[in-house]
Amino acid sequence: MRIFLPLVLALGLTSAAAAQDLGLGAAQPTGAGANQTKALAFAGGRIFQATGFGNTFMVTTKAGDVIIDTSLPMNAARHHSLLRAEDKTPIKAIILTHGHGDHTGGVSAWKEAGTQVIEQSNSVEFRNYQERLAGFFAMRNAAQYQAPVGGLGAGAVRAGLNPGNYAAPKLADVLFDKEYKFKLGDLTFDCLAMPGETPDMLNVWIPELKALFIGDNYYASFPNMYTLRGTPPRPALNYVESINKVLALKPEIVLPSHGVPIVGATNVQRVLTQYRDAILYVHDATVRGMNQGKDAYTLMKEIKLPPELYVGEGYGAISWSVRGVYEGYAGWFDGDPATMYATAPLAADAELVRIAGGATPVAARAEAVVASDPALALRLTSAALAAEPKNAAALAARKHALDRLLAASKNSNESGWLHAGLSRVEAAQK
Repeated sequence: MRIFLPLVLALGLTSAAAAQDLGLGAAQPTGAGANQTKALAFAGGRIFQATGFGNTFMVTTKAGDVIIDTSLPMNAARHHSLLRAEDKTPIKAIILTHGHGDHTGGVSAWKEAGTQVIEQSNSVEFRNYQERLAGFFAMRNAAQYQAPVGGLGAGAVRAGLNPGNYAAPKLADVLFDKEYKFKLGDLTFDCLAMPGETPDMLNVWIPELKALFIGDNYYASFPNMYTLRGTPPRPALNYVESINKVLALKPEIVLPSHGVPIVGATNVQRVLTQYRDAILYVHDATVRGMNQGKDAYTLMKEIKLPPELYVGEGYGAISWSVRGVYEGYAGWFDGDPATMYATAPLAADAELVRIAGGATPVAARAEAVVASDPALALRLTSAALAAEPKNAAALAARKHALDRLLAASKNSNESGWLHAGLSRVEAAQK
């Protein structure tokens, strides 16, 4: 389980089962924490964690409790039960590290009379953006996480419907730009703007506990600087700057919203320095290649992390991030004049398949290379099916390629999309 090594070492977790429950491996992460029967406790019993795809944290003070992130709607009742078993003091504040649904989905389960919800000010537009594309994301999330459409709380598909002014429901009672600090009982909560995975990312620093809640700017995998479900650019240098600010605080425990904490000042410095340096390496190698005139696909193949910076690819992937950096800087046009026009690449592929004698011989070639290069075989079947969508040989070859890629996958997002591809093939074969 190389992908979990930093957190496994930090906490002394050695079993595959313990690592898998961090929720980031090839198994789908939405089931993380499903078997948890007692909240995890940290900082001498001042911080409690309910684990899920999106953890919920409760921080206890002498004057009330603070909730940091609220997970998915489907986890809210379980998390509420686990955490309230530890303390039933009134909830004075809910701090949302960012506007993704696996962090905001349980707000209603936690908000009481007098509870303030706190967000970074970019959250308003970020959640409006998600509302604007609610149908798109409902379909994409369903594929990526092997869930029913809308099953993760993303809402119903809105194809053909006008979602009005695209305004997401208001959540925050307090919005801030750079920093918002408040004292509750014996603890200080310092909310700091820390853009990274999202433009509205905030981190929470509690100096009395030397505890830092890092949201999704760190988890036990190379980050999703591009996520396959679709996202605006996630600038690598935002991650680097934000992690540098965390390192400067010298926390003794860092609590990510996915997985389990990094415990110990030395561990924190080691793990986050490696993580920052891995991101910067990929960014710099991509920029260097762009300036040398290399295309995105060449760089996706060429750029690999050196062993001392390898942080795993159980959730994000280096090749996707390379392309994300490239297109984040340069956009979609690759310099080929053919790309300027609305003719899709598959339209040309279909013509080439016809010249080659049809889908069946192309499918035969895909079968011939599937053992050595299943990704190439998959590309060939895309071309074959563009010419003949119901060709049995092409569908069978595509299934073989998808099965082979799935068997080798250790990345939950990749495996989700491979499963979605298999479902489409099986539907076409009926």
